[in-house]
Order: sequence, then structure tokens, then C-alpha cells
Amino acid sequence: MSAQLAAFNVPNIENEPMKPYGPGSAEREGLKAAYAQMEKDLPFEIPCIVNGKPVKTGKIQKQHLPADHARHLVTYHEADEATITAAIEGSLAAKAEWEAMPWADRAAIFLKAADLVAGKYRYQIMAATMLGQGKNVWQAEIDAAAELADFLRFGVKYVEQLYAIQPPKNAAGSWNRTEYRALEGFVLAVTPFNFTAIGGNLCATPAIVGNVVIWKPSPYAIYANYITHKIFLEAGVPPAVIQFTPGPAEAVVAQAINHVDFAALHFTGSTHVFKKLWKDISNNVDIYKGYPRIVGETGGKNFHVVHESAEVRNAVVQSVRAAFEYQGQKCSALSRLYVSESIWTNGGFKDQLLAEIEKIKIGDPGEWTNYMGPVIGRPSYDKITSYIQKAKDAGGEVLIGGIGDDSKGYYVKPTVILTKDPKSVTMVEEIFGPVITVYVFPDASFSETLHLIDTTTTYALTGAIFASSRPALIAATNALRNAAGNVYYNEKCTGAVVGQQPFGGARASGTNDKAGSMSIFYRFVSARSIKEGFVGAEEFEYPSNFV
Repeated sequence: MSAQLAAFNVPNIENEPMKPYGPGSAEREGLKAAYAQMEKDLPFEIPCIVNGKPVKTGKIQKQHLPADHARHLVTYHEADEATITAAIEGSLAAKAEWEAMPWADRAAIFLKAADLVAGKYRYQIMAATMLGQGKNVWQAEIDAAAELADFLRFGVKYVEQLYAIQPPKNAAGSWNRTEYRALEGFVLAVTPFNFTAIGGNLCATPAIVGNVVIWKPSPYAIYANYITHKIFLEAGVPPAVIQFTPGPAEAVVAQAINHVDFAALHFTGSTHVFKKLWKDISNNVDIYKGYPRIVGETGGKNFHVVHESAEVRNAVVQSVRAAFEYQGQKCSALSRLYVSESIWTNGGFKDQLLAEIEKIKIGDPGEWTNYMGPVIGRPSYDKITSYIQKAKDAGGEVLIGGIGDDSKGYYVKPTVILTKDPKSVTMVEEIFGPVITVYVFPDASFSETLHLIDTTTTYALTGAIFASSRPALIAATNALRNAAGNVYYNEKCTGAVVGQQPFGGARASGTNDKAGSMSIFYRFVSARSIKEGFVGAEEFEYPSNFV
């Protein structure tokens, strides 16, 4: 391993510029070509990648196209017990050398990966995200291109800053230092379908600080995640540092968390699954070398509250975007909308909201004018449509939408339900689809409504407050202090940007370790304090011992 002979500084980091993809632009032509080629060549065969080598187990599954479920994007090989064993053993064997690699070299690898995402692979990873996960062009751009590159670049910068945090005091004749060790063992990353960037980040965050990772990707995002893993290898991540092991969640996860060297879980997914994993890990605590770190971002039942002083047009447009971009399949998506009575009807909020939703085009993401695409698969489609029916059965009024079409793809119309019961089923339970429920409250009941927002659900991920009145903003901020880990004033409750709004929530929404900030890296290191003495002691007694 080469010596590091200087204190290197990471290059200046900025957010990756997002390309507009306007008519006739070079980026539009580049993406259209990549999309057309990928659609022509599918289906692809995806193996597990263990120690940098393809492993074909023969246990075949398919990642279907959500816009055309008769076709599939890939067939992939599921990891079996022998594959997971080889992945864990390979990672542990590679760990010492990876952790000992000079920081500047580890940093360079992930900075290169970011440039590969933003450049060479930009259109390919976007096309995979559009076809496999049903995102339109803009949603794929902000996710698979910009956010993934941002996670990698800012991650490197935050670790540089973390390593620079050192003890402020040194006694005469000695030097105090702190080093930030990787965890002892391996990290299990369990990643979701809805953000390609999250898949990459859940692996990269532990790896940047010297950990080795077993990656269990979502079956609904296999191809985009496979390309991400390919980028990591091309950038120079050693073959055994991040192992790509798709497969049945129960089997892959169980084998990992039953291992003596299991050191941490990095998870994004459902609250129910995360709680079960927490219990399973707790039940295994006697077998581990240490206490595993558990880091998770889970569900949300996110809110907009619109005060009587709000600027109506802005609140309407922001609510449409927050609820229906990517079909409401964002952890942060708007689900609960509380609107002051005076502006709901007389202020024109209702009419403007329905008029804007009426304009939304829904269909195949390959057709660029479509604002919404399909939901991810059959289970999601059935869940969403069942919740709409539950709301109807409970007396909710469907103002628009309320129907789906699964004849070719899994399409659900953007839906608005008006309820008189602020604790009706679609105000309480997570749906994860293009459905919002509106509760209209009397202007004089703003304080009571804030209490209602805070206590209606178990979640606390994101929320937004719309008001021109500063006292109203202050009142809502104080009342909703624990109701959201990310709160927005006169902005939609989605769209946190790495380096600008660290993301995460508490309560049933997760451990709030704030992806996109320095704080997440603390969870994947174990600090060691070092004191070096320069002048030796000559006597064991202290002055107080003498007469």
C-alpha cells in the first residue's frame, strides 16, 4: 500500500447540474438513443456479482416492466446460501486492505464513480430507471443521475470533514488524536425500488469509511442497481468490497444477520419490515462480536397544511407535484392535505387543484409528455386501489380519479379523496401511491388542526406549512416540531437535495440519521482515541502524596 505523503484536500464539491432535456437538445437525443437501444435489447440476464465475478445460480426471477407487465427487463439469478456465504467470506477477507487504503485513494475512487454516473453512464442508468422503475425523464434525471452523483461527491467531502474532527486539547508532552475505524465485520445494505440513488448510497456510505458491504437490492430495481454496481467496480472499488446479491429477502437477510460478523444494517423500506429486522437482530445479540448498528429510513404519511393566509396558487402547484410526481411512490410524497375552509372554496383552492390534476397525462415513461407513469407492480396496484375502495366504503368522497387500469401496465389515476373524518383510513395508513386525502378545517381551528396533524399517524418524515403569516408559520413549526424530520415553508414536502436538506424522519419513519449529511457517516465508524506521550514519567507518586 502506498504511503500518503501530504494532507490532500478533496476538490470543491457542488450539486450536479440537472439537464433540462428540452426539444432538440443534445441530452434529449442522447437519452432517447439509450432508451431505444435498451428497449430493443431487453431482456438482459443479470448474475450475482461476488468477489467481482458473475455467479449464475440457476434460480431465475424476472424484473417486469411496470408499464407493460407482459414483458420483462431482466432475468436475474437469485443468490443461494452458498453464494451468500462466499460473499460474506470474500468481503471479510478484503476488509483489512480496504480499510487500510490511504484516504485520498478511497476518496478518489468514489469521486470517479460520481463522474461515471454523471457522464459515461448517465443515459444508460436513467434509461434503466425509466424502464424498470417507471420514472419519467425528469424523475430519472433528479434521481439516477444528479442525486446519485451528489451522494458520492458530498459523501467524500463529509468524510474529509469528519476525519478532520480532532481533540481540541493536548497536555504538555503529549498528543491526542482520534481515528474513525470501520466497523468490525460487514454491513448489510437492503435497498428499495423507488430511488436508484438510494440503492447506491446505502452501499457507498459505509464503504467510503472503509466498511465492506453485502448488497441485497430490490427485485423491482435489479437492472439500475446492477449498473450502479458496475460503475463502482469500474471506478476502482475492490471486487469484494461491495457484493451484489439479489435474492429472496427473507433468506438473504436471515443468513446475513445470523452471522457472527454482522456489524450493521443499512435499510430503506417499509416500517413493518424494519421493525421485524430490529427484533430479529436484537434476538441475535448474543452471537455478535459487538452491538450492530441499525440505520433505517422507512415509511411516511406526509402532510401539507394550508393556512388561510397562504398564497393559493403556490400551495396548489406544490401539492400537485408533491402528491403525484413518480406516482406518489416517494417516502416523502404528500398524502395528507389540510386546507383552511375559507380558501378551499371561496379562495379557489379546490377548483384550481382539480383543474391542475385534470391536466396530468399518465402513460408509458417512454412517451415524454406523460407526467405520471405506472406504479411499480401488482402488489402496489392492488394495495392502492384497495385503499381507494376502503375510503369510499367509509364515506370518503372521490373528487377526481379513483380508478386504475392494469390491462397492460399498472396505472392508477391521480386521486383526491375528501373526508370529513380526519382519522379515516387513508389519513392514517401509508398507501405509497398517487392518492391524497383532503381534510377541510375551520379557519378558527388552526391550532387544533396542528395537534391533529401531529397525532394522527405514527410517521414523522416530511411536511410542509403554507402561510404568508409569520405568526402562523411559527405556531405550526412549534406545534409540529416532532411531526416531520424534514419540514418546508411554502415549498412542497418532497425533493430534499443532498448537501442542502439532510433527509430523514423519526417515529415510525426511521432512525433519522440524515442521509446527505455528515451525521450518517458517524453510524458506520467506531472512533478510537489515541494518546501519545513524548516525555516519560520518572515516579509513580503525585505531589499530593508527599508530606
